[in-house]
Amino acid sequence: MKDCVSVGLLGLGTVGSGVVHMIDSHQKELQQRVGCQVKVAKVLVRDMDKDRNVDLDDSVLTQNPDDVINNPDVDVVIEVIGGIDQAKEFILASLNNQKHVVTANKDLMAIHGRELLTAAVENESDLFYEASVAGGIPILRSLVEGLSSDRITKLMGIVNGTTNYILTKMTKNNVPYESVLKEAQDLGFAEADPTADVEGLDAARKMVILGTLGFSMKVGLDDVKVEGITRVDEDDIAYSKKLGYTIKLLGIASSTNGSIELSVQPTLLPSRHPLAAVNDEYNAVYVYGEAVGETMFYGPGAGQLPTATAVVSDLVAVIKNMRLGVNGKSVILPQHERKLKEDEEIKSKHFIRLIVKDEPGAFSKISHLFQDRGLSLEKLIQEPVVNNGTAELVIITHETNQKAFEDVHNRLRDLDVVVEVKSRYRVEGM
Repeated sequence: MKDCVSVGLLGLGTVGSGVVHMIDSHQKELQQRVGCQVKVAKVLVRDMDKDRNVDLDDSVLTQNPDDVINNPDVDVVIEVIGGIDQAKEFILASLNNQKHVVTANKDLMAIHGRELLTAAVENESDLFYEASVAGGIPILRSLVEGLSSDRITKLMGIVNGTTNYILTKMTKNNVPYESVLKEAQDLGFAEADPTADVEGLDAARKMVILGTLGFSMKVGLDDVKVEGITRVDEDDIAYSKKLGYTIKLLGIASSTNGSIELSVQPTLLPSRHPLAAVNDEYNAVYVYGEAVGETMFYGPGAGQLPTATAVVSDLVAVIKNMRLGVNGKSVILPQHERKLKEDEEIKSKHFIRLIVKDEPGAFSKISHLFQDRGLSLEKLIQEPVVNNGTAELVIITHETNQKAFEDVHNRLRDLDVVVEVKSRYRVEGM
């Protein structure tokens, strides 16, 4: 075993700077854990002259990726530049040079994970990506190692801090989506272009990774049903509270008889559910196992040092494998053929909010429509809308399958007493 393991860094932005800081400030603890010194040998940057809040000699910096990827002195490459095409090229080249790789790149792993992991196996190299899903929460290692003896049946997670911050503020302060989004942008919790977050795309990429690992099945972004939070309004939140629920943007992955479902959507959770208490920019993943039952992993889902913690933890795992001579042996490729649930197999309760004509027989027509499709009503709120001859009807159904609910939803829009279907959401129980 070498007396010193050399690290090459691709990128020195927020996370990259955090990695350098942790390797430097935690050097004593790292040496105790891995039995050797760990040093940053080369760092790829875009601008050599940029002021940085890290203690690195100028000779360590380079604008040439070959100084990292093809450097014989670099043992482990850490990719934190983001993006897809260039990052994929750099990682594949590193693996083909028999270097070990740690990445925080969720987009890349969601789209090209299998190809990269296969390359790692072929080159007897490690490829770890704990930081790609939930920042400082060690959920991937927990699935692969801590829960490896169990059979996972469901994963349910708040895996996007921006949307959780927005929904938390809307719920607590009774303010509209647009106002909270601007506040989140001003505070740095939301990007100038928040589309990937608020439309659920960021969470969908993370659920692809969780679903692939949790069920050992290769799935892709096209397999995730995605809906964002832009249509959630204050009335949806107020009615949810009245009925004992809290709205969260949930990523859901579940498996039944070898078929899986993947979705990201605003979902009503009972307010007593542990996930309902996860607020602001925090993330949490709730895991159901046949043997262990229910467990929850909670913590900061982003940020410089939480994410850097996950990256450096992966680095420690790589070095321990180097000491044992087992690099490339821990990569687990999906074992099962892709098999998705049909709509008839996806079961849940549903929330639906209607504007209806406030006239005799209106509710009877609506209830008969539900009964005809075998849907029963669990909770109901009906309130008149002042001075316009309509009423607001809010329903939570008993559990039903997705196909039956979609049929009722489509028929409601054509019913003469229904003025408008305002909103509809999935409802999860305890």
